Amino acid sequence: MKHLPAVSTDDPPQDAPDPPSRRPVARVDAGETGETEQAGDGHRTAGARIRQAGIRWAGRIGSRPGPWKRGRVLAALAVLLGLLMALHARIPNGFGNPGSLVETFLPWFGLFVPVLLAAALWRRSASALVAVLLPLVVWLGLFGGLLVDKSQSGGDLTLAEHNVDAGNHDPAGTARELAASGADVLALVELTEQARGTYEKGLAKAYRYHVVLGTVGLWSRLPLSGTRPVDIRTDYGPLAATKSVEARMAVNRALRTTVATDRGPLTVYVAHLGSVRVTPRGGFGTADRDRGARALAEAVAADPSPRVVLLGDLNGAMDDRAFAGVTSQLRSAQDVAGSGFGFTWPAGFPVVRIDQILVRGVKPVSSRVLPATGSDHLPVAAGIAW
Repeated sequence: MKHLPAVSTDDPPQDAPDPPSRRPVARVDAGETGETEQAGDGHRTAGARIRQAGIRWAGRIGSRPGPWKRGRVLAALAVLLGLLMALHARIPNGFGNPGSLVETFLPWFGLFVPVLLAAALWRRSASALVAVLLPLVVWLGLFGGLLVDKSQSGGDLTLAEHNVDAGNHDPAGTARELAASGADVLALVELTEQARGTYEKGLAKAYRYHVVLGTVGLWSRLPLSGTRPVDIRTDYGPLAATKSVEARMAVNRALRTTVATDRGPLTVYVAHLGSVRVTPRGGFGTADRDRGARALAEAVAADPSPRVVLLGDLNGAMDDRAFAGVTSQLRSAQDVAGSGFGFTWPAGFPVVRIDQILVRGVKPVSSRVLPATGSDHLPVAAGIAW
């Protein structure tokens, strides 16, 4: 019997696979993984930066004032503008007459409203937007009615007034344009002795009647009577009483006359009040004009005529408190029956209406500014009815 060789169970067969526990563990060099580790660190760094930027952005948003807190300066300016326009009559007329100066250019303060509105929108300020409503409402309350055309057709008489300018280089051309205006009664102020004959000749065909006293005159298609000068205290001071009547008449700046109409007599005043000056030292100098305005108001108040018209260059806007005595008795044809502000001076770029047609006892039905002539003022016209 053959004996088989003993087989040891301690040694595995030569061709048997190694058990898992004895498999060699593959070691990877750290240098081979450097790129992967760096990429991970980069992602972590970028994420941290994003988080930090988000925190800073949130902090800025949280610290930024809300829409009701932004634009406080704009809101304050809007309130001040509204109060300035609403309370213009309370601005004292002390040194430099600031109250009269503001009132002369009061309509132009409305230009600040769209500027403040645009700034409030740009700042996204709710408080400023609400505050801008104050000056807007005040301005519309003062001047909104002038934006509507209130003129009507018809009328019994057409009146016109023009400061023809003492320095006018073409008085003949000015006369032709005025003659073609269609006015029944035409008042001219700032007439010079040299140009008087030119106007009389140029207007003779259109107007049968006329009268000139000093530097003011009236041309009419209807008869005139009772013409006399009106003392508006132009020549003022201790030396005034020493001058002769002829000397005072040469510089006379106001007259009163009566126009005979088929509806009855119409009293007409023509006036050219003293000029105003704006100087760094004196401010808004209005002493001569204000004195004339008071004298004119006294003359109109003492006039018993039921129908009165005032035509002239008053060198001031009717919003100016200096004319309170006049405007309390007479109505502006432009305010009642015009369209817009009717600015008349300076002719190249009018910024204020200082040429006026004011009435009492008659109804204005239309008011307009006529085309420019050779003067530095624009002429004005108005239709009236009984």
